[in-house]
Formats: sequence, structure tokens, C-alpha cells
Amino acid sequence: METAIPQVGLWQQLDVPILQVILSGGTVEQWASQFQGLSPRDLAMNVALPEVDGRIISRAVSFKAVQTWNADLETDVVGYAPMGDRIQFVADLAANWVKLRQTPVAQRRVALILANYPTRDGRLANGVGLDTPASCVEMLKAMQQAGYQIEALPPTGGDLIQQLTATLTNDPEGRDLRPIQQTLPIAAFAAYFDHLPPTVHQGIRDRWGDRCTPKADIAIPGLQLGNVFVGIQPSRGYDIDPALNYHAPDLEPTPAYLAFYHWLRHGFGAHVIVHVGKHGNLEWLPGKSVALAADCYPEVALGALPHLYPFIVNDPGEGSQAKRRAQAVILDHLTPPMTRAELYGPLQQLEQLIDEYYEAQSLDPTRVSVIQDRMSQLVRQANLHRDLQHRQPRQPAHGATADTDTWTLDRDWITVADGYLCELKEAQIRDGLHIFGQCPQGSQLRDLVVAIARHPNPAQSGLTRAIAQDWGLDLDPLTADMGVALADVQRQQLAAQGHPDCQILGDAIAALELAAAKLVDSLLADGEGFPAMASETEALHLSQRWIQTQLLPALRHTDQELHYLLHGLAGGYIPSGASGAPTRGRPDVLPTGRNFYSVDIRAIPTESAWDVGRKAAAVLIERYTQEHGEYPQTLGLSIWGTATMRTGGDDLAEALALLGVQPVWDGPSRRVVDFEILPLSYLGRPRVDVTLRISGFFRDAFSNLIDLFDQAVQAVAALDEPPEQNSLAAQVQQESRRWHEAGLSLDQAALRARYRIFGSKPGAYGAGLQGLIEAQNWTDDQDLARAYLNWSSYAYTAQGGEAAAPEAFEQRLRQLQVVLHNQDNREHDLLDSDDYYQFQGGLTVAVRAIRGENPQVYFGDHSQPANPKVRHLQEELGRVYRSRVINPKWIAGVMRHGYKGAFEMAATVDYLFAYDATTHCVEDFMYQGVAAAYLFDPAVQDFIEQHNPWALRDMAERLLEAHQRGLWQTADPHTVDQLRAIAHQAEAKVEGISFSSSPLITDS
Repeated sequence: METAIPQVGLWQQLDVPILQVILSGGTVEQWASQFQGLSPRDLAMNVALPEVDGRIISRAVSFKAVQTWNADLETDVVGYAPMGDRIQFVADLAANWVKLRQTPVAQRRVALILANYPTRDGRLANGVGLDTPASCVEMLKAMQQAGYQIEALPPTGGDLIQQLTATLTNDPEGRDLRPIQQTLPIAAFAAYFDHLPPTVHQGIRDRWGDRCTPKADIAIPGLQLGNVFVGIQPSRGYDIDPALNYHAPDLEPTPAYLAFYHWLRHGFGAHVIVHVGKHGNLEWLPGKSVALAADCYPEVALGALPHLYPFIVNDPGEGSQAKRRAQAVILDHLTPPMTRAELYGPLQQLEQLIDEYYEAQSLDPTRVSVIQDRMSQLVRQANLHRDLQHRQPRQPAHGATADTDTWTLDRDWITVADGYLCELKEAQIRDGLHIFGQCPQGSQLRDLVVAIARHPNPAQSGLTRAIAQDWGLDLDPLTADMGVALADVQRQQLAAQGHPDCQILGDAIAALELAAAKLVDSLLADGEGFPAMASETEALHLSQRWIQTQLLPALRHTDQELHYLLHGLAGGYIPSGASGAPTRGRPDVLPTGRNFYSVDIRAIPTESAWDVGRKAAAVLIERYTQEHGEYPQTLGLSIWGTATMRTGGDDLAEALALLGVQPVWDGPSRRVVDFEILPLSYLGRPRVDVTLRISGFFRDAFSNLIDLFDQAVQAVAALDEPPEQNSLAAQVQQESRRWHEAGLSLDQAALRARYRIFGSKPGAYGAGLQGLIEAQNWTDDQDLARAYLNWSSYAYTAQGGEAAAPEAFEQRLRQLQVVLHNQDNREHDLLDSDDYYQFQGGLTVAVRAIRGENPQVYFGDHSQPANPKVRHLQEELGRVYRSRVINPKWIAGVMRHGYKGAFEMAATVDYLFAYDATTHCVEDFMYQGVAAAYLFDPAVQDFIEQHNPWALRDMAERLLEAHQRGLWQTADPHTVDQLRAIAHQAEAKVEGISFSSSPLITDS
């Protein structure tokens, strides 16, 4: 299921939607009482495998039940018992797909729904990696050309946003003064609300009280453009009462939320709904994880309506959530174009000075001290010495703090700095955003081809590796330590290729990257093939041929994203395809536009994931031991379901490796069937006591992995090993005694002491911090920790065991030495999503609130599976800050995308602030740098003000908040005054938009 091409010829020939009807192997009583919905076996056979065919996941329509007693066999006869209302749902879904298909295109009514969180006008049209407004306009244009009745089509994404914000949105600012385009009458809502399932009716009334009986017609945000409605998805309700962030992880949707979807279905009369871009909130509403019941909120809201979902191809987990909980047909889309970060400003100047330094050492030693002085001044001005405090050859003693102001700029430091600059130069960043249905062009296409071809796959060894082999270089550009000096023979080989000034391996890698770009440029220029080379090796020939015959044709078929959207809107079959990160060895996910599937959960962790995980565990233990002089004993790791699907289980494999446990795979199927405990003599180190904080989707999709890890914990806890070699067993014994003394039975005490898997309560998702940060509804660490603990304190054990266990979770946090989070690809970074700070930051602030000090916070980089790395969180933040956040190349890329580009900048500032609030790992100079790059630069400030003035105001206010909360302590009064002035200036512009109908937003 990872790389094989599914055989879908029959389905394509039939060309109709295929509904997967589930016959559950469990009883109806089990289904009704459990949040999982299906057993792991049923999930694999009735959901994961049918998804490979591109089938639409519907509902469980029957359950096992005793039919009769067979006297001859003296046993119950078990058969399938039908579930009437579930059969009716599937019948309604089938009928609605038929209705969609049979409705003439000019009469077909379509709803395009744009996500909006936080609920500010500066953050409309969420869509990870996607220029959502521009993509929405491209969809509308394609639909109009196909015959859909569309009126007053906005010519650009900026025009679409201008029209949306000129009317009612989710933003409370000026809400009462904005015109309302459409409403759901009070009587219609009352009739709908009264006929909801009793448990839903009561749950919403208990939660929302008087809001269930509105005093006026309910406003529906969005635009009607003929037979197409472009709507803004309602908020979940945390914005209404920020206190809910502390104690309501399974918050029922608001009456206005249900009214919105009821109006789409019955007021507007939509035949099909399209949620545009990763991701909305419908699929994350409370309810069963799969095989939903009538009182599960995704079904309550959406009903049995056909559902299409354009979704980024590298996120199979969250896309699967929509497939399994909201009968979605995914239309996967390409990632943004990727490019090398390269160097700029002070980084480029420092690189030039280092080159001068090396040259002066051999040609004019009298200049060395002068160059060193210039380097020292430049490094201090740019605060680069702070980036390198964790990389210097001489580390401070355990417990001490590196004195970043007393560093010595000697040859060792220069070598380390040179390697760091090379890493920054070669870092992968996004060059703008993807527009649905459009293949990148020019340099963007070239750089994306290089980014994908750089990694090995079954057809070729990797483009830069092949060039290195062709040049005779004995180095691996994917795994080499960039700071290591080149050997004399390597310098000679590089000089022969026109690169005489290379000093370290990083210089060689840069030369290989330039050669790769030149080769791809040549192909794109003439379209015939690569230029002849003097000594072309077989490896390089294979790479070139693969790019020419496989990769480029697949990318040039990106236009099928729009083609298959139109096909789905017409009730046709959408072919299935693999999912994953194209730049991490998964070019088979191309071309995009398909209904992606995920993995066989029974094969996780895969053997390749185990290889990555055990290497990552070894690297982490080595680094911690070098820095602390002792082995780590306890570690907390956040594990996400989508990363598990994307990698085959790297993170869980690392957790098992830290415990000293290895999976056992079945011979023919390579499915995980057991585990074996590795002896201490084999490990050569103590076992690490690992606590997992799993995401809600991981809990839903991977109950088999919860079983596996919990059973491994039980086995390791039962070992008779010295306490200093098995801290897990020692801790379980100690805590079992304490819980027993507190009044628990021996069995209960032992169970609680073994809890090592925690997450949000059944039916809930997330970590609880986004709403607090957004509403500014927190004062100190204790507030943030309280929310995280309330969203994370359910313990999960084998065989579906679950329990609220806040005391046990706090005990685990009290013991944690290390907080770790991993990232498996560089198609995004930790400042691209609120999930990173919510999970890693939330875990860190909870430990700090309980222990009074920060744990050791690491960030794992698994983007090169052959060479996983681990860094201090401060290091990773520094790398992302330098390579992407303030990089003029990245800023120029997002500025091509108008409103959504400014949105991306504002989101980056929010996530930087939130990471600092939770981990205290952001340096003051980063705030100053962001202010200078985004707000104080006249051209950038003008761009944001013209395209998204809400974002300009929000960024200025967020930076002021960082100063007011003491996170940005060194902001000088002039900087603060400038930020206040910008906030006031942007506020005036926003008020002009809110109270005027004239277009104030433009597009590039």
C-alpha cells in the first residue's frame, strides 16, 4: 500500500462513486458504547483497504448478533443483524450522489467552504500550502467554463476576499454593522433543532442554553454567486467563551454552526459541498472515530451529502479523518514549490568574509586579524553567535549556561560557522504557495524537480549523489557533515569541475546543487533531454532519464487537479493514489488530483521506519549523554497520526527503540505480529522510560499501536533488571506502592503506575492552547499548563482501555527529563502550524509548571531517513528563523500571493510568539528581526497594508503583546512606538474596509 499502484481499472470503467458499506465484526452493543466505532481488524479490512480502491467510506450497516441456538452443535449461531437507520443513511448518500450526477450542470448547486481560524478577517481561507482564495477563483472559472451557472465571478483571489469581508464574517469586529446576505429563518431553525437526535438536542441545549432559541434569523456568512455559494465555515465556539478552552475539549458545536450546514443543505439546496484546503473543523467535531452514529456531530451537521475535499498530498492522516468521519472524496493537491534557502544579507557577508579568511591564511596572513575583527563585528550585529551556542566545540558543564557574549572567534569557531552557513544555504523552504490545478513554472519548477529528484527512490539513486559519482567525489551529499574539511583529492576533483574555492563538504554540496539546477534548467529550456556530458555514469544517466520520463510528466499533469474536481462535481469516480511527502522519497504520489489513501495499519511500524527510529534513538541518547554526562532516564514524545501514516511509524519505532524493544514482522506479509525485548547487553545502555502524548487522530486510527506500545511497557516493567538500567520498571514498582497506599487495589495501583500513553478524551482532538493564545486569555505558565493537562490527561491502554487519569499524567510529567518532537520532512516547518507549539510547547509548559524548570527540549529532524538528527529546540527555531522566516527569498515568494501571502506572515508571527510563551526558547533578536522584515520594511509593510491590513494590525499587536508579557524584553521604546503607530495605521485601514463598500484590497 506504500508504493504499489492500485488496480482501479474496473472502477474507472464504471466511473461512478463506489460506496464502502461496512459489515462490522463486533456487536451493536460494543459499537454503541465505544468511541472507536470499529475494531483494528475491521478498520483495516473495511476502511483502509477499500480506500486503496478510492471507495467512499460510509457507515456500518450491520453488526454480529446471535441468531439462534444450534442444538446439534451446542453453540450459538452468529450472523449479521441489520441497523435500520444506518442503512437509511447509506441509501440517502447513494441517492444524493445519483441526484448530483443526474442534475444538469446548469442547475447543479455547489457550496465551496473556506476554513477560518483564528476567527479574524486576516485569516480567512485557511489551506495549508495553498493560495486558497486564488485556488477558489480558479475552481469557479473552471466551473463556469464547464457550464455551471455562476454570477459576478470575482476576477482574482483579492477580489473574492474583498467581497467576503464587505459582508458578515466570523470576525466579531463590526459584526453588527455589516450587511447580511442570507439567513436561516428562526422558524426553520426551530423545526430543524426540534428534530435532532435527543442526545444531540440535549447536549447542545445544556452547553449553549439561550443560544438554542435565537431572537432573530441566523446570519449565514458567505457569497451567493448564482448556483455556487462561497461560504466561511463557522467557528467551533471557543471564541464565544474563551474559558471553554480550559475545560471543554469535546465542545459541542454551536447552534449557529448547525444552522450554517442546515442552510447549505436545505436553504441553499447544495447538491455537493467542497471544503477547500487543509483543513476545516467539521471532521473534528465530537463523535465516533469511524462508523458514525446518528448522534455523531459530523453526521448531524453534514448529513448524507456528497463531499469533495481538495487536500495537500503530504497529509494522509488528517485527510483520512475527513474520509472516515465525513464521507469525503479527497482531491489531493501538490505541495508548494520548494527551493534552497540560500544566503542573504549578513549571512552572505559572513560567508564572503570566511572565504577571505581562508584565502588570507595562505596568501596574506597579515590580513587575518583584520578579517577576524570584521567577522566579529558582523556576527554580533546579526546575533549569529547565539545561533551557534549549542554547536561550539566546547560545551559548558552540566547545569551551566553558555555565555554567548564571551565566545572566541578562532579557527574552530570559524569552521563551525562555515558549516552552519552551508546548512542554512541548503535548507529547503517553500517558494510561494500552490494554486490548485497549476504546475509551477520557470525557476520554481526547476527547484521543485531538484528537491524531489535529490532523494533516492527505486528508479534512481538521487540526482546530487549521481553527479557526485560522476565527478568522482567520494561523499554522500545527503548525509555528509557540512562542516568537515575537504580532503586534498576532493578539492582537486572539484577544481576540475570549475569549483576551485571549496574548503568544506558544505561547499562541495553547494557545487553539486548548482550543477543539478543547471542540468534541470537545460532540460526545461529545450525539452529534448539533458546536454551530453564528458563522462556520464550509469547512475547519472538513470537520474536524468527518470526526471525526463517520469517526474516532469507527472508534475505537468498537475492540471488534473481541476479536471478531477469537475469530474467529482459531476458525480464521477475519482481515481485513488498514494499519499506522502514528494521530497522525502515519495514521487509516486504524483500526479496529484487523486483520492489519496494511507497505509495498512497492521504493517506499522514498517521495517524501514524501524531503521529510522532506532537510528534516531541512538542519536538522541548520544547527544543527551554528551551534554549531560549521563544517560537519559525519562522522555516525553508527542506522536501524530498523520506523521505515522506518512512515514510508516518512525516516531513509534523510536519510542520502542528507546525502551529497548523491537517489533517482530510476519514473513510473507511483513505485518507486525509481536515484539521482542532486546537484552541490556545488546543495547549497551540503560532503557529509557518513554511517555507518549498521542493525537486524537492517532488514537482513532492506530488502536493496534496503542496495544503494541502498552504491551511493550508492561513487558519492560516486569523485567528483573537493575534500577539504574531500567528506570521504567523501578518507577512502576515505586508508584505502585504509593498508589496502593493511597487506597487503590493492587491491580488498580499497578495499572495506574504503568500508564505511558496519554491523549485527549474520546471524541476530542487537539491540545487546548490555540484558543487561549488567540484570545489572550492566560496570565502565566499555570494557565497554559492547566489547559494542556485538561486536554491531555486521558490514559489509553491495550484492548481499548481508557480512563481519565490526571494524577497519573502529572506524575509522568513530574519525572520527565526530555521533551521531544520529530518532523519527518522539510515541506513545512515548526512555525507553519499551531500543532507544533500546542503539542511540544504544551508538554514543555506543563512540565515547567509542575517541576519549576524547563525540561531538555529537543527537536528531531527525520527528513533524511538515512541520517536522522536531533537538535535543541532553540537550534531548530534559529534555523527556521534564518532560513525561512526573515529570508527575503521566502518573503518575495509569499508576496506573489496577495492576501494569503500576508496571512502566512501573520501566522508565522503567531506561532513564533506561541512557541516562546510555551517553551521560552525564542531569542529577543528574533522578534526584532521579524518586526524589521515584515513591518518596518517599507515595501513589505505597504504590501501587507494593501492586501491584508488585518494581518498588519494583528502582527503589530502580537509583537506588542510579546513585549508586554516580558517575552521580548529588549524592545527599545522607539521600536515599541513604531509598532503602536503601525497598529493604529492598520486599524484605520481596517475600519475603512468595515464601514465602506469600496474595494480596498488588491491583488498582485
